[in-house]
Amino acid sequence: MPSVIEALQNRSSKRAYLPKPVEAEIQEKILQAAAMTPSGANMQPWVTYAVSNKEVLKKVGDAVIEKMDEGITHDQFIQYYPVNWVNPYKKRRIVTGAGLYKLMEVDRKDNETRIEMWKDNFRWFGAQTVFFVFTEKENINEAQGVLIDCGAYMQSIMLAAHEFGVATCPQGSTTEFGRVIAKELEVPENLALLYSVVLGYEDKDAKINAYQPKRVPLTENITFIN
Repeated sequence: MPSVIEALQNRSSKRAYLPKPVEAEIQEKILQAAAMTPSGANMQPWVTYAVSNKEVLKKVGDAVIEKMDEGITHDQFIQYYPVNWVNPYKKRRIVTGAGLYKLMEVDRKDNETRIEMWKDNFRWFGAQTVFFVFTEKENINEAQGVLIDCGAYMQSIMLAAHEFGVATCPQGSTTEFGRVIAKELEVPENLALLYSVVLGYEDKDAKINAYQPKRVPLTENITFIN
């Protein structure tokens, strides 16, 4: 069994999966562990839809891809990425994307292939289990604390999954089409989608799964005050 430190250091997001859903029993164990995530005032503000129905996942993904083909870039409850990118974050984003496309031998001018790779987010990278995490709209009405809590919940899901040999990929791409996904899943009107996490069994032969972007040294973002 990996230690927490080993899981943090060895886990990476995977973007190609075997056509096999995560067993219901394992899903429940992952979610039971993630439920222990701390939250402000013990609100436990996450509302999770754990979907392993292939038809439902295809319907949701096709709806988003249809919007993309219509030229719609987002239909969201919350703004995930910065509206105005500044360095060093802009540079990190560019370097990360360039590294992935270089690995996959995709030319920087090949927009068609790049768009298809982005659409793979909504084909769930071939996985057959996706957790969609919502919260009450009122929880994020002029308040952001719940976003912190639900971010911690995401990490708990991924670390718990790692222990069971289940690979994951957190998705901000679904945040950008949260209203579309909420509609297709027919969730109650009071819920807003925050993100999703793809879960499944890694296709170890897929080249894309070898990609692991580097992290900056502590000196770039840590200040010790002794």
